[in-house]
Amino acid sequence: MNYSLVSDSWGIEEKNAIKAVIKSNIYTYKGKYVKEFENKFARFFHCKYSVMVNSGSSANLISIASLFYKKKNPLKKGDEVIVPTLSWSTTYYPLQQYGLKLRFVDIDIDTLNASVQNIIKAYTKKTKLIVAVNILGNPIELSKLRSFCRSKKIYLMEDNCESMGAKINGKFTGTFGIVNTFSTFFSHHISTIEGGIILTNDFEIYNLLLALRSHGWTRDLLNNFYLKKNQTKYENYCFALPGYNVRTTNLNAAIGLEQLKKLNKLVKIRRKNHRFFLELFKNDNRFILQKFIGKNSCFAFTLVVKPKFKYLKNKIFKTLHKNKIEFRLITGGSFFKHPVKKYFNFTKFNGSKNVDYVHENGFFVGNHPRDLTKELTFLKNVLNKIK
Repeated sequence: MNYSLVSDSWGIEEKNAIKAVIKSNIYTYKGKYVKEFENKFARFFHCKYSVMVNSGSSANLISIASLFYKKKNPLKKGDEVIVPTLSWSTTYYPLQQYGLKLRFVDIDIDTLNASVQNIIKAYTKKTKLIVAVNILGNPIELSKLRSFCRSKKIYLMEDNCESMGAKINGKFTGTFGIVNTFSTFFSHHISTIEGGIILTNDFEIYNLLLALRSHGWTRDLLNNFYLKKNQTKYENYCFALPGYNVRTTNLNAAIGLEQLKKLNKLVKIRRKNHRFFLELFKNDNRFILQKFIGKNSCFAFTLVVKPKFKYLKNKIFKTLHKNKIEFRLITGGSFFKHPVKKYFNFTKFNGSKNVDYVHENGFFVGNHPRDLTKELTFLKNVLNKIK
């Protein structure tokens, strides 16, 4: 049996959507599908505004950029941002690229998230932003974190690229921050091949995102945002911000519309798979299993080898390879294990013991949008033979 890391969530509907775009002969982001997808995505998650871009990484990039161009209380180079020690690389890169100083908070080894308690303890008078990351479908205590940020008048951003569809206290993750990012990469909850979305309820941020997405120009902005008093519509073909071109296409958005219809069903299937996974491994004392709070939405199952059984790690990895069970490092692993760290200005609040251990002794296998009873049973049987 081949237990792959990911599988396709498309049906005939997505292929017909592609054909419809081809028939329309309008492929760029100015076609009708991008705006329609943005509107429906925002409504689905009960937010005012949505901006679709070409990747979750680009969503993070222009989200951070937008906070630097707010008229009141913008971020500035040298400001401090609190981040967890475990995340994907492009959670961190925009922070470095805009000159922020990172203050790392180590994860809890059981949840793989940084605890809100430790995040709050890490706060200093220099902190201007907290980036909350929900690792692999696991929400952190976002209501508590949002209340803290409001009390300190600092920004909260959610990187929700790994947790679309998760909920905490009945509210979707990816809706608590002033900016919130999602990914629609092939292996994630819904797939538009490549893609990312930003949600916000802030009108100024929304307009800044629209400009930053498209060269920094003003032509896409609402209510003459950024236009001078007597400037004509023709003249708004001008450049107000040092932006990017991170636009998506009509093709990606048309696919997204069909995938969004399926999101609830796909999440439900993955939750069922997760329950079966927990049942299989609940008495396996070799592994630490990710502990979830709220209502999870995971596209992978994590296993961290306990210290007592570290001697088995290499044998486990070789056995998985031999049996064609695909696995990967959990998310991006420890930031401190990668040579890119030399380019960053950072401090550690509480060290990196837990994330370093997970980096060396953890792995994940895929949670697909279909029944995985056979694959997960095969995985358990293979691991049971390792002594």
